[in-house]
Amino acid sequence: MDLILWIIAVILVVAGIVSIVRGGLLWGIVLIIVGLLVGPGGVSIFGK
Repeated sequence: MDLILWIIAVILVVAGIVSIVRGGLLWGIVLIIVGLLVGPGGVSIFGK
């Protein structure tokens, strides 16, 4: 489960960075924050 959460978190953070580069600053920040929350090092939304 941790591996799946880590992969999802990485995808969200990378998508956020790409969004910021393409001009979607707010959306990019939201994606990065959600990615950090979902990741194993963050606060998991699945209550592990």
